[in-house]
Amino acid sequence: MIEFPEVFGRGAVDLLAGHSVLEIGPFVNPVLTGRNVKYFDVMDRTALLQRAAIFSMNTDRAVDIDFVSPGGDLTIVDEQFDACLSSHNIEHQPDLIDHLRHIERILKPGGCYVLFIPDKRYCFDHFIPESTIADILDAQGRKIHTLRSVIEHRAMVTHNEPARHWMADHGAPAMAVNAATIKLAHDEFEAARGTYIDVHAWQFTPMSFEANMGLLNSLGLIELRVDRLYPTMRWHNEFSAVLRH
Repeated sequence: MIEFPEVFGRGAVDLLAGHSVLEIGPFVNPVLTGRNVKYFDVMDRTALLQRAAIFSMNTDRAVDIDFVSPGGDLTIVDEQFDACLSSHNIEHQPDLIDHLRHIERILKPGGCYVLFIPDKRYCFDHFIPESTIADILDAQGRKIHTLRSVIEHRAMVTHNEPARHWMADHGAPAMAVNAATIKLAHDEFEAARGTYIDVHAWQFTPMSFEANMGLLNSLGLIELRVDRLYPTMRWHNEFSAVLRH
């Protein structure tokens, strides 16, 4: 069993070395590399490089993708791993419960899911309400994001500078949204015609994430439980968690 320290950061993922790991959604900048690491993403390496070029991103660390599913369908993963890892990925899952159940299937007994998750208080999600257990239960069976999520992500976000958020400078309040931005989001949703639009579906703080995972486990909807929770470090905008069978 992989043991985790009291203090955990991105540098500490080296403790996964020597274990089989599936990293989910590495894009062109994986958290982990090595011969025991495999990758799952919605595009293959060529398509990810093309997308990265649009945003002038550094692609020196791009990797080959072992499992490709345009819809993010983890059922294509036919192996088991000691650990799964995702960085700023879980908040994009339309059906959070389904995602976690697939992770359970992929993990070997005693395996763990290591997550880096945006803290909504210190990122562009600041003004969007925290996700509740009711939201998570209501999303069961969902394959794409809702109009609500698209509007929130396109029209209700603020800046993404964690230091400013830590200094209580959150930018324009959510009430500053206007009809024009909402209409653009609505038109984008309609034009997609039921296809996936990549936005955040979930907004968490460390406390709300831990509470929601505990409720899902208590309800028997997932077997995973929070083994470790690492709070958001000052001046940063992400926290980390370790879920385990």
